[in-house]
Amino acid sequence: MVLVIYDGASSIDFVGPFDVFAFASDVAKEKHPGAPPAYVVELASTCGGAVRSWSGMQVVPHHALADLPRDLDTVLVSGGDYHRAAADPQLLSWLRARTPEVRRMGSICSGTFILAAAGLLRGHQATTHWAGAALLARQYPDIEVEPDAIFIRSGKMYTSAGGSAGMDLALALVEEDLGYDVALTVARALVLFLKRPGGQSQFSRPLLAQTSAAGPLQGLVEWIVRHLDADLRVEVLAKKAGMSARNFARAFTQSMQTTPAKFVEAARLEEARSCLEGGRASLKQIARKCGFGTDERMRRAFQRNLRVTPEAYRRRFARS
Repeated sequence: MVLVIYDGASSIDFVGPFDVFAFASDVAKEKHPGAPPAYVVELASTCGGAVRSWSGMQVVPHHALADLPRDLDTVLVSGGDYHRAAADPQLLSWLRARTPEVRRMGSICSGTFILAAAGLLRGHQATTHWAGAALLARQYPDIEVEPDAIFIRSGKMYTSAGGSAGMDLALALVEEDLGYDVALTVARALVLFLKRPGGQSQFSRPLLAQTSAAGPLQGLVEWIVRHLDADLRVEVLAKKAGMSARNFARAFTQSMQTTPAKFVEAARLEEARSCLEGGRASLKQIARKCGFGTDERMRRAFQRNLRVTPEAYRRRFARS
């Protein structure tokens, strides 16, 4: 197994998965004494010399890419400040050449952009850090971007969300290879979820970017966020914008990369999450304040979008 690193790579993107696979090897060795190691994990870079991570950590990889053996099983490309790596012809050429040969090719966080630059994700589903998902979709329209996924498998291609999601992906690979019991033991040792509840939108604030809409819709978007308990149906918003409902829906979707209805629901969820994290209001009060009307409608929205109930969200994220 190879973890590809480069100048600017995020250390958590390769150290986290590296430790998951190392723990898995130890657990498998205890279960099967005398068996060969379950994983031999190597760090590799284009030239093989010392790499300076995004945080300033100096890392000496085990190999240059060209020196790696041909019988690789899995390759994972780290994320981080990926821009130079995504324009490195030697790295992209190596990835293109090796993908048909390996069992699994994958990426951590913004490493998805490097696989995309190599043309390896055309026609595939993929994810990346939530903050880069919209950019990935714009730059590579031939990729089906799933912005809320923790990780995605599409054929032999594996992509994951930001930071610690690389460890989620590594645990999933351990479960594929060595079974549920080994993966669960590793998750317990590292104090991780074996299968994290919900998507990455639980841990992000995507509306901070969405509410910076420019042009004629900016004022309306800001008004929506300030009046979540109002009637925010498309027909009402279109009238406020001075447009027909059809033209408004088209213009809004083009500008915001989401439909008016989805944006309204996301804005209401964002406000409800903030209320659950920092206040003691009842679910009924929060539902009314955020425009859901009833706590049951709010509960369905949470389960549909975040795959957790409001009660569970409050228990996990409320400030003491």
